[in-house]
Amino acid sequence: MSYRLKAITREEHLAFVTARSSVSHMQVPSWGDVKPEWRAESLGWIDDSGRLVGVGLVLLRPLPKLKRYLAYLPEGPVIDWAVADLEQWLQPMLAYLKQRGAFTVKMGPPVVVRRWSADAVKAAIADPRARWLRDVEATEQDPSAFDLAERLRRMGWQQTEPGSEDGFAAGQPRYVFQVPFAGRSLEDIHSGLNQQWRRNIKKAEKAGVKVVQGGYEDLPAFYDLYVETAERDRFIPRPLAYFQRMWTALRAEDANRMRLYLAHHEGDVLAAATMLTVGEHVWYSYGASTSRKREVQPNNAIQWRMMCDAHELGAGVYDFRGITETLDEGNHLLGLLRFKSGTGGDAVEYLGEWDYPLNKILHKALDLYMSRR
Repeated sequence: MSYRLKAITREEHLAFVTARSSVSHMQVPSWGDVKPEWRAESLGWIDDSGRLVGVGLVLLRPLPKLKRYLAYLPEGPVIDWAVADLEQWLQPMLAYLKQRGAFTVKMGPPVVVRRWSADAVKAAIADPRARWLRDVEATEQDPSAFDLAERLRRMGWQQTEPGSEDGFAAGQPRYVFQVPFAGRSLEDIHSGLNQQWRRNIKKAEKAGVKVVQGGYEDLPAFYDLYVETAERDRFIPRPLAYFQRMWTALRAEDANRMRLYLAHHEGDVLAAATMLTVGEHVWYSYGASTSRKREVQPNNAIQWRMMCDAHELGAGVYDFRGITETLDEGNHLLGLLRFKSGTGGDAVEYLGEWDYPLNKILHKALDLYMSRR
């Protein structure tokens, strides 16, 4: 079987991903509208019979003063990663993007390598010998994912190393935390939460914390908390306009693509979070909270409401997104891993991001620039 690659319409792209149960929110057409500094294109793989069999959202970022681009397919493309003839899928993509002026192609195959249960994560945190999650035996692992990594290397792809010691790469997180929902009742999901989580949800309810869905007009309230969170957790916040653009673009495609939740207590907004949905995959995307009134547990309350709504939407998985891979007690992100693992889900390792240098000199220059940022 051979495939050819061509630009497809947004409508064709959306119809293809809508027919699938799980596709990353970064591989739907509207995600390109969230990133105006990149030029977005919908790509389609066509088989010998003329059928559309795979798609990819590629973001093209121009190099200053040169008509050359970094081509990026975040958490994509949406193709059959289990096939034996992977070259037949990836070679046409490289040829097409080279023709478009790309000097490097970066992609993130949505392939799971290993999983650690919440109990395994808890034991790993308690083990003084374990420095990294990868040092600990996985609850499940997929040998075919290791084989895929080897095949990519032989084809000339290079695995991107995490950008910092905390395990968060410059691109998308390689390690995430997910709670499986498929085939489970809400009661079962609730009983899977640890004792602390169940206690905190009850405490928030008793204290009168009310979690509501917000609208576009509530984004500034979310943003105030987000800026406070950024200062506390030592990251650079995105501008308010980013979230406003995200809201407008994603919801124009599907009213449930993005939701905003706010936790109120006695007239104060104490926590806020955004939730994204594509098919049966639901993500907790951005979270924000104040340091005030933490005793009323607004963060547990907001997450539980989002999990309930995700279940109602028919979610197969509730995804808490990035976690740190380090198990170092001195790392400020370990608390976030503890919080997420209290839901009884799994720590999940993906295959990570991979680069293919089409122009080695420009690729090396980009590497140098990224390392100095």
